[in-house]
Amino acid sequence: MKQKALSALIYIISLLPYWFLYLISDGLYYILYYIIGYRKNIVFQNLANAFPEKTEAERLAIAKKFYRFFPDLLVESIKLKTITVDEVRKKMTLDNEEELTRHLAAGKNVIGVTSHYANWELGIHRLSLITNFPTLIVYKPLNNKDIDTVYNTMRSRFGAEMVPMKQILRHIVKLKGQPNVSILVADQTPLYSDSDYFINWLNQETLVYTGAERLSRISKAPIVYCHIRRKKKRGQYSCQFFTLVEDPSEFAEHEITDLHNGFAEQMIRKNPEYWLWSHNRWKRKRRK
Repeated sequence: MKQKALSALIYIISLLPYWFLYLISDGLYYILYYIIGYRKNIVFQNLANAFPEKTEAERLAIAKKFYRFFPDLLVESIKLKTITVDEVRKKMTLDNEEELTRHLAAGKNVIGVTSHYANWELGIHRLSLITNFPTLIVYKPLNNKDIDTVYNTMRSRFGAEMVPMKQILRHIVKLKGQPNVSILVADQTPLYSDSDYFINWLNQETLVYTGAERLSRISKAPIVYCHIRRKKKRGQYSCQFFTLVEDPSEFAEHEITDLHNGFAEQMIRKNPEYWLWSHNRWKRKRRK
């Protein structure tokens, strides 16, 4: 589907009220889980590997909760095409905005890290509204350029600049002397050419990006974890900020990478149904 047609389709769907979109989501749940079985083999294998201590019934309960939440995430992401600033602020509250802005007020850059947890897409809009300083969203380009362009146009509606991960250092250097925020979704799967560092994450040997650590060291920037949580009411979220690193020079090599990945794992284990279990996260194995 070409860019204009895809953009127009998303626009039309995004005009639907939330109550109607959630009816669509309810239907998608049954289709994805009971009829299509969307990526069930990946979801159940990921859960079995991550939680061997849980019973099969406990893992099944997590899987069903994930499949129930996933369609909500899909329709809410489409709504981002036309959502207003006021709606963004109502849909996602900030628990402690000052934990992020205090670094900017001190003239520092901030490296923000998050994961594919809860509604990270809405988080892009919400983080874009925190400050007038540049907000850079670091992303991994999709193979489908039409989808990539359409979604990046949506993500940048409120001023965020979408930056391919291989270009982020160049952008930060260009902004030298001007405080800025760079946000990375740090639990993506690297290519072998991008990283050779493995950690134990969610009970599995996991190839991870080290980009957040490298950017932090180069720009002497603190690392702030942006933890997005789903509230009890459907479509409502909150974001809490945790400064994990104040001074990167105080950490040995890979300690910062271990730290923010370990923190992400803690958050996922508390309410695992909101992480993206359909992601084939562990497809890269250590080369022998």
